[in-house]
Amino acid sequence: MNTNIIICPKCKAEIPLTDAMAHQVREQMENEFAGRQRELLEKITAREKAVADQASSLTEAKKEIDSQVAEKLSVERKKLQADAQAQAKQDFTVEMQDLRNQLVERQQKLADAQKSELKLREQQRELENRTKDLELEVARKLDEERNKIADQARQQAVEAEKLKLADKDNLIKGLQEQIANLQQKATQGSMQSQGESLELELEHQLRSAFPFDEIAEVKKGVQGADVKHYVRTNNGLECGVILWEAKRAKNWSANWLVKLKEDQRDAKAELAVIVTTSPPESLRGIGQVDGVWVCETPFALGLAAALRQGLISAAAQRIQQANRADKMEMLYEHLCSVEFRQHIEAIVETYLGLKEQLNTERRAFAKQWKEREQQIEKAITHTAMLYGGIQGIAGREALPEIKSLQLVEGDAPKNKH
Repeated sequence: MNTNIIICPKCKAEIPLTDAMAHQVREQMENEFAGRQRELLEKITAREKAVADQASSLTEAKKEIDSQVAEKLSVERKKLQADAQAQAKQDFTVEMQDLRNQLVERQQKLADAQKSELKLREQQRELENRTKDLELEVARKLDEERNKIADQARQQAVEAEKLKLADKDNLIKGLQEQIANLQQKATQGSMQSQGESLELELEHQLRSAFPFDEIAEVKKGVQGADVKHYVRTNNGLECGVILWEAKRAKNWSANWLVKLKEDQRDAKAELAVIVTTSPPESLRGIGQVDGVWVCETPFALGLAAALRQGLISAAAQRIQQANRADKMEMLYEHLCSVEFRQHIEAIVETYLGLKEQLNTERRAFAKQWKEREQQIEKAITHTAMLYGGIQGIAGREALPEIKSLQLVEGDAPKNKH
């Protein structure tokens, strides 16, 4: 920048200066600047002093205010502490009273709970005693029923085996008599005698199984079935009549049904049953043929129990018809009770156990029957061999053929040409 030129502040014109003028202007400007600087320093110093005085005043005022505030705070603090202590004391008193009330209430509840627990324990002991007595009684009854059913099953199996063995014993006995006499022709027995043995066995089974019923034998030569079964309850109530016809033959005959139906109408019997060793080809075990019950000999007693129960139920319904509504309500309540469900569960469990025992015994008896059957077959074979040897010596004219030892028609081997 050229210091020898001055710029006019208004028109911005450049004015050249000499050294003298420039020196003079410079001194004047320095003096003015120094004066302004002093004035500024004086003002700053005065202002700093004023600020310091003001700060000192403010400090003293603040101290005074702080003292007053501290004093007021101390007073308020003491007042608040006193109020807080009073409030806390009051709250503590109320809380203590509430706790006392709660303690009394809990003690009362505890006493009530102890009484209730004592009562429940007494009821539980009483219930356990009753349950034990009931379980003991049920166990005794179940044992009785189990023994009764097992004895009945064994008796039926033994009777069936006796019937089968009786036939084979009769055959063996006849063969032994024929061999001893060598001149007499033995037969297995007439069909009539076989039927009589089956009839007697049926009567014996019915009398043994149902001691309260009347089992009447129809005499020979009298029109009617073989056995007339009067069903009665333990109290002697007449429930109905079942006619039994025992048929032991090689083939089934439809004429048996016609005759038994006529006998049923004459006797006014509710049910009629044919027990036979040769049922129709379409029937196995138990079934109905033209309104007449037909069963094989091993199932006779089971069918009798079922038919008898049906007659007893029908008679009971007829008696209860008068007051049926009240009894139906009582019966409904009993059927919906826990006691009835528990009895049914116990009966089912008992029958399942008995069924398993019966199956075990059946397998054991089957094994025994098989062994005895083999022994009987062996005895028959040796008897036939002995008889054939004697016949070969004596000749067919002196010792005729025995029908039971001959080949059945259709079993003889055919000659091939």
